[in-house]
Amino acid sequence: MRVPRIVLDTNVLVSGLRSRRGASFRLLSEVGRGGFEIALSVPLVLEYEDVLLRQRKATGLSTADIDATVNYLCSVGILQRVFYLWRPQLADPGDDFVLELAVAASCGTIVTHNIRDFQDAARFGIRVMTPGVFLRQIGVFP
Repeated sequence: MRVPRIVLDTNVLVSGLRSRRGASFRLLSEVGRGGFEIALSVPLVLEYEDVLLRQRKATGLSTADIDATVNYLCSVGILQRVFYLWRPQLADPGDDFVLELAVAASCGTIVTHNIRDFQDAARFGIRVMTPGVFLRQIGVFP
C-alpha cells in the first residue's frame, strides 16, 4: 500500500519551527519516518529557504540550522519536476506553484493553514487540509 504523498505549504513549515506545540511541529517531526512522503520542487525549496531566512528571529534558528533543515527535507523528499503550468488557478497567484507541484507529483493532499487559498485544488482531485486534520487522517494525532 502506497503511503500518502503531500505538499507541505511553507506556512506549515514556519509554524512548526516557531513552536514545539501543535500539529505543525508534530507533522514536521513525522517527516521522513515513512508515514507519508513530501513532494518538493525547486521553486518550493527556494521559497522554504527564503521564508525561513526572513523568519530567523521568529524561529530562533541560525542560518546553519535553516540550511540543515532544508537539506534534510531535500534528502527525504521526492523531487518533482513541473512541466505544465496551469496559471492562474488560485485566488493567490503566489500559491499556484504549490498546486502545480501537487498535481505533477500525484499528491493527494496539500497541507496548509490557508485552506481558503487552495479551495480550487479540488478541481484537480487534491484535498486541502490543516496539519491536525492530516495527522488524524493518517492516525498519528488524537
